Amino acid sequence: MELEFLGTGAGVPARGRNVTSIALKMLDERNEVWLFDCGEGTQQQILQTTIKPRKINKIFITHLHGDHIYGLPGFLASRSNQGGDTPLDIYGPVGIKEYVQTSLNITGTHLSYRLRFHEITKPGVVFTDKKIKVSQLPLDHRIDCYGYRVEEAALPGELLVAKLQQEQVPSGPIYGKLKAGQTITLADGRVLDGHDYLGPAKPGRVVTIIGDTRKTANISLLAADADVLVHESTFGQHESKLAHQYYHSTSTQAAQVAVKSHCQRLILTHISARYLGKGAHQLQTEARQIFPATRVANDFDVFSVPFPTQSV
Repeated sequence: MELEFLGTGAGVPARGRNVTSIALKMLDERNEVWLFDCGEGTQQQILQTTIKPRKINKIFITHLHGDHIYGLPGFLASRSNQGGDTPLDIYGPVGIKEYVQTSLNITGTHLSYRLRFHEITKPGVVFTDKKIKVSQLPLDHRIDCYGYRVEEAALPGELLVAKLQQEQVPSGPIYGKLKAGQTITLADGRVLDGHDYLGPAKPGRVVTIIGDTRKTANISLLAADADVLVHESTFGQHESKLAHQYYHSTSTQAAQVAVKSHCQRLILTHISARYLGKGAHQLQTEARQIFPATRVANDFDVFSVPFPTQSV
């Protein structure tokens, strides 16, 4: 599981930062890529990566400001032109369906795949299956805006090969069946339950992505024990009044959330164009004084999402 930042700027494109889009790559786990927001030029950014548009099958929109959605129509059309034929799910605030459909209808764009819209009307889970759950809560922005929490289910423990060898269980396909938790009967009549030959289960990973917002209690709920917290950091601490006025957060506010919520890593994004070069580094420095495991994301940065160290 990896996070790749396709755009890390706020409001308008800057020379070194495109507007917001984040790819959650789960190629090993699900053979899928999910996007969080799709600002203008996202498809151009994708061309600079190894991401294949047809692998993107879910898009989660935090809110309907242009720097988070203007790239959607173009990306959807290109996905179709490049051979994408599997359904694509779009999650987001009420109005995202009308925006996308109007854009496609007016331009006469016909897609080779089905779009499925999931507009958010109340807090809670927006997607779940046996392997992963995505939930959302409202944030405090000028318009409806949501933060997303992605929780991976616990993973089976490692196969205890030494124990099997000690009991003289022959290697081969039998090991794979035991790893899957199956019960098997050996040629000598012994019956083995795979669960007896697995180590402790691995806790799944948690990724929290916070859209544009002022400080609000829901952020801590979404970020609780997250392995990676991605938090907007439009302003520095010296502009905290400006951040509040424009419904945004500062780098230090994001760091305070990371501490309070016991996060493992904090990544700052949605950086105002006023923070170039040393300015962006200063945001990181401010946050690290409170939460040392902080990085300011740049376009095309890739971060692996580590497994928690403890067992469940």
